[in-house]
Amino acid sequence: MAFKKSVISILLVLWGIQKCLSASSGLSRGDFPNGFVFGTASSAYQYEGAVHEDGRGPTVWDKFAHSFGKVIDFSNADVAVDQYHRFEEDVQLMADMGMDAYRFSIAWSRIFPNGTGQINHAGVDYYNKLINALLAKGIKPYVTLFHWDLPQALEDRYKGWIDPQIINDFATYADTCFKEFGDRVKYWITFNEPHTVAIQGYDVGLQAPGHCSILLHLLCRGGNSATEPYLVAHNILLSHATIVKIYKSKYKAVQKGSIGISFDVMWFEPMSNSPKDIAATQRALDFQFGWFIDPIFFGEYPSSMRERVGDRLPKFSPSDSAMVKGSLDFVGINHYTTYYTAENSTNLIGVLLNDTLADSGTISLPFKDFKPIGDKASSIWLYIVPRGMRSLMNYIKEKYGNPPVIITENGMDDSNNPFVSIKDALKDDKRISYHDEYLGNLSAAIRDDGCDVRGYFVWSLLDNWEWAAGYTSRFGLYFVDYKDNLKRYPKNSVQWFKSLLN
Repeated sequence: MAFKKSVISILLVLWGIQKCLSASSGLSRGDFPNGFVFGTASSAYQYEGAVHEDGRGPTVWDKFAHSFGKVIDFSNADVAVDQYHRFEEDVQLMADMGMDAYRFSIAWSRIFPNGTGQINHAGVDYYNKLINALLAKGIKPYVTLFHWDLPQALEDRYKGWIDPQIINDFATYADTCFKEFGDRVKYWITFNEPHTVAIQGYDVGLQAPGHCSILLHLLCRGGNSATEPYLVAHNILLSHATIVKIYKSKYKAVQKGSIGISFDVMWFEPMSNSPKDIAATQRALDFQFGWFIDPIFFGEYPSSMRERVGDRLPKFSPSDSAMVKGSLDFVGINHYTTYYTAENSTNLIGVLLNDTLADSGTISLPFKDFKPIGDKASSIWLYIVPRGMRSLMNYIKEKYGNPPVIITENGMDDSNNPFVSIKDALKDDKRISYHDEYLGNLSAAIRDDGCDVRGYFVWSLLDNWEWAAGYTSRFGLYFVDYKDNLKRYPKNSVQWFKSLLN
């Protein structure tokens, strides 16, 4: 009970911070600590294209994107933005901006086309060329090992992340990457957004591989939303801890690198001052962030999850708990938006969904009294609430002992409006304001609040293929002309970042 009261008090304090810094002007590198890293971020499936070239095997996203009705504009990422063939051009764009680092992911199926077995050396050669091109321009590679593109062969063989067999296969893949690239890669991220993988892939079925059973099995029949997300999350955590152990025992002393994991984290504010809504806000954080970070810091899932999910929540053995606890050098945070949260006081959600949202007993919305929490970007879920960045950093500092944090994604999108000229599309004042205000709040969290934040990565360098949103959403600092050979054009935000960084 004492712990619950302390957490609630933290939330109330942080809610009070909301009235603090919400805008900044004249930001520069000087507003951040020496050595603070600025970069841009991407992922293999969203950028590379060349899905049938040089021995790459199919992934669950290849199958999903080619399934009717799964992507809003019926597109796929067979070509994406063709970085596989244009990486030298894109590296030069980063260098021109003055970026320090590039976060990209390795496609598992380029290294092991069948998920395991024989190494595809053409895939290894490609990433060697990309890494060397970055280093030649003074850009540090930050490499994500898994950014959602599971080899289809493993999904076919044993249903992928649902089965513990995947731990050994992922370990083999990761070990290979450490061996092949670790002499030059000094920053590793094991997983990108495991919460998104579990929820979107295995609970609501809106992303690959599309498992779900919500709405009394009427919406989709392939899966079990009440159990599979928890199994997937558990196997991801064990896979993460396993390869961190491999890295630290076999490679870290010689390669002198760091390894972490990136979480998707919304900030939540109580819908009201009521104790129920405040408690619900903590549960919303538990079921999104605590689900994955608590085992790494405390060796077990949040108490709210253990109480509400019961036997459907897998348990860590003592040896697994010891392995997972402490298994990171830094915490990666992908943060975009903030919502209000209230207690779910009806059983209707539980009856219809029977999933993780029902288990949490919460409702999170970007509206209160019919008023939006902030200005909206193009994506239906993305509301611009810069204060959430500072509040989230303080929450991590207070609850988890101020670990090193890297903002591994932050950004906003415009719509891909065919009636807007390229000239007008390059005038992205809203994006400039977004980054200015989020970075201003981040700077305040570091400078005034003492939060240990080491870097910031913009999502994204280029407009790209945005999963189920396809090409309808433009997050890039550079505009990509999908109608004219994928030409890249700098938006006004490119010059803004040049000024910030130089």
